[in-house]
Amino acid sequence: MIHFFKQNIEDISIPEKFTFPFHYTPHPLTRIAADEVRSYLSTRLDWQDEICKGKMFGVLIVRTSDGGIGYLAAFSGNLAGSNMHDFFVPPVYDLLNPDGYFRKEEAEISALNKRIGDICKSDAYILSKKEYEDTKADALSSLSSAKESLKENKKERDEKRANGNLSPEELDAMIRESQFQKAEYKRLENSWKERLNEAERKVKNFDAEILQLKHERKTRSAALQLWLFRQFDMLNAKGERKDLCEIFKDTPQELPPAGAGECALPKLLQYAYLNDLQPLAMGEFWCGMSPKDEIRHDGYFYPSCKGKCEPILKHMLVGLKVEPNPLSEDVFRGTPLRILYEDEWVVATEKPSGMLSVPGKNDLDSVQQRLKQMYPDATGPLVVHRLDMATSGILLAAKDKDVHAKLQLQFETRSISKEYTAILDGVPKEKCGIVDLPICLNPLDRPRQMVDFENGKRAVTEYNVVSVYAGHARIVFKPQTGRTHQLRVHSAHKLGLESPISGDELYGNPDSAPRLCLHASKLVFRHPVSDKEIEIVSPCPF
Repeated sequence: MIHFFKQNIEDISIPEKFTFPFHYTPHPLTRIAADEVRSYLSTRLDWQDEICKGKMFGVLIVRTSDGGIGYLAAFSGNLAGSNMHDFFVPPVYDLLNPDGYFRKEEAEISALNKRIGDICKSDAYILSKKEYEDTKADALSSLSSAKESLKENKKERDEKRANGNLSPEELDAMIRESQFQKAEYKRLENSWKERLNEAERKVKNFDAEILQLKHERKTRSAALQLWLFRQFDMLNAKGERKDLCEIFKDTPQELPPAGAGECALPKLLQYAYLNDLQPLAMGEFWCGMSPKDEIRHDGYFYPSCKGKCEPILKHMLVGLKVEPNPLSEDVFRGTPLRILYEDEWVVATEKPSGMLSVPGKNDLDSVQQRLKQMYPDATGPLVVHRLDMATSGILLAAKDKDVHAKLQLQFETRSISKEYTAILDGVPKEKCGIVDLPICLNPLDRPRQMVDFENGKRAVTEYNVVSVYAGHARIVFKPQTGRTHQLRVHSAHKLGLESPISGDELYGNPDSAPRLCLHASKLVFRHPVSDKEIEIVSPCPF
């Protein structure tokens, strides 16, 4: 499965450490390998329709035991209905093998599905439900009519009693009449109950069989899923093995998500370890159209997914010298903050790209920590809103708790005006307009957001293209809502501007610019104390 480069790579230095898979710049050898894979894919005319719909591929640069440098290739999931193709490494476990236990048990579960479907669609089941509903309706009509007769008869007797002049015999006859009619109603009610019970019994017999089959299906599906997870016996560079159940047991989800272990990088590492190949660098890249909800662009490299791959790779990378996470480097410690506006109650600073707004997991320096050092007597949480780590620009803070609350209310009620300047990798079709696409977190790939018309929160962005140069647009955004990654998603998504922000490592091409070209350039708000309109401007650094 190893491929040796078609071009001379002697002048390209070999990486000293393995790629950090969740935030990386592809190594030159990775780019060459990806180009060769794409070239091979272009020859497979029989796969073009499927590839055009979108698929993730991966390459792993490896060193052989005799010092040769080559690469392995893989795809996520399956391709053309199979896990096995000569050019690509095999899966960790081939669940599509028709003679394997998984396929056979899957067929049994499918048979259960068919039995459930056949019962639900059967004439006998449908007729039994109709008979029950008809009987229930007839019973309700019959008993309602009988009850109305009881009321009318009682009314007549009450009127006779009210008129008086009734003999004891007549009164006794009326009592017997009342008792007889009530008894008749009770017999009628019992008769309908028996008929209803019989009709319901027929339906319940079918329902019990369906329920039993569904329980069997659920039990066998869960057992098969656990069995499957245990077949993924993942190796690391030390030769240690863990199956997916062991790997995920200490994670918040406890059980592996569907499709875990079938992504490109786990396949590549597993094959390398099994065949005494030393992993040197990796890259995962997208081919084809973007999915409906997520944002993917043809030919772009992407970090490994968090939900499925992070726990797996945490195990599989043990024993390799891995590059540090660039987001964990505290590069701004001690860097002075530029103050754009300040008075007794409010301060606005310019956040550098790459610096956190508030403290995160890795105890990196943040604007909030820095402001606490600068204003030790300030009350409240200081920072009023946040900017993405990669975004630069105006960040507003309050020195007083009450002022902080009033400013936050302005953000919540959208009475604060915000402008962002950005450069796009592309040019929107319209010079100006509004993007209205709902956004929510992608639970399997944090912190990436996705467009979701069912579960997403409404996100609205007004935009205006200022200039165009060499296929790039300089644009001003005026967000009307403040969702996480809103401008980045609205720029990159195919239903939005379909032009990612330059340098966007999550939704675009990080190689197109040395940083994310998104800057919070203007902020207009009503001062909570003086009630004056305050306008703060920060010149765009790109």
